[in-house]
Amino acid sequence: MQRVFITGIGVISAIGRTVAASHLALKKGLGGISRKIPFDSLYSTFPAGIAPMSDAGLKEALGVTSTATTRTGLLGLHALSEAVKDAGLREEDLSSAATALIAGTTVGGMTGADDLYRDVTEHRAASPFLSSYDCASVTLFLREYYGMQGIVDTINTACSSSANALIYGARLIRNGFAQTVIAGGMDGLSRFTLNGFGALHILSPEICAPFDAHRQGLNLGEGAAFLVLEGEDSLPRGKKVYAELTGFHNSSDAYHPTSLSPQGEGPFLAMQGALSSAGLHPAEIDLINAHGTGTENNDEVESRAMLRVFERVPPFVSTKSYTGHTLGAAAAVEAVFSLLSLEHQELYPGLQFAEPIPESGLRPVTVYQRAEIRHVMSNSFGFGGSCASLILSQS
Repeated sequence: MQRVFITGIGVISAIGRTVAASHLALKKGLGGISRKIPFDSLYSTFPAGIAPMSDAGLKEALGVTSTATTRTGLLGLHALSEAVKDAGLREEDLSSAATALIAGTTVGGMTGADDLYRDVTEHRAASPFLSSYDCASVTLFLREYYGMQGIVDTINTACSSSANALIYGARLIRNGFAQTVIAGGMDGLSRFTLNGFGALHILSPEICAPFDAHRQGLNLGEGAAFLVLEGEDSLPRGKKVYAELTGFHNSSDAYHPTSLSPQGEGPFLAMQGALSSAGLHPAEIDLINAHGTGTENNDEVESRAMLRVFERVPPFVSTKSYTGHTLGAAAAVEAVFSLLSLEHQELYPGLQFAEPIPESGLRPVTVYQRAEIRHVMSNSFGFGGSCASLILSQS
């Protein structure tokens, strides 16, 4: 079964519109969460991570003229375009039946809910946002923009969506259904999302503090990231490779619609399964990019699961303290950040941490440092107990 390599990456989030800008922010410990939310909401005084480009700016940069395109699709196209350029994919590569597009999203085109509601209540003949409301519409927008003819699919498993998109992409390559896969995720922030999470009472009124004893909840964010996966059998000689996707696993503890089981069965099985598929022992993991939402349930449960998997928990960090929780995009965004750690041999500091959770005593990385990193585990755990772990390794 052939190996799967990552040859291109693209990202946009609250800490930057490019991979290079994101790397600089991580290295300097500069978070992007603020109270500058560009729309009214019941929770618009709560902090959030807003990507530093307006819809108009994204459309101009991308040459998009459609009036029905949602913010989710624009963010996705921005990140995908960077990944395509980084990997050196040509027009004929993108239109090849051997190139697949797999995108994860939680909200998808529902970021246009307010626009659709406005059009309906004003009794317009038809709303252009009706066709873009469907979850898969954002993926179809990307496909049409690049004229892609290969396998195209959308995955919605809540916060693990883009991790499962990467897993599916790797399986397509390993089983001979694609030679190249562009996989990732995207989600824009809107009133619809912010009010929905506010209703769950898990938003923090302050900037989130993952794994801190006094954490108050999560901050929402928006963003997109895509990674280009290529199988070793079709990889051009001498092409730049960021890393190999050596291990992955998804599981479900099916404990509760919005909570993980107290002992972290889903996270434990996801991490354990990823190690097994990579053929690695727990002690070989040098860094964990934790799911780390800053909620009471997740951080305590993830800590317990890490203690079950690792005799000695390796350095870990939650980069959601930089970007906020970008929902369906989170796993792909954090996979890109994990690749930056691998490429530059760096540990990036978690923000806002002060005191460990008493039940675990675990402390995330809080100071930037150089380190020898061979294998990184990236965790993503979604509503309904849909849990996924990836392992990225130096090639």
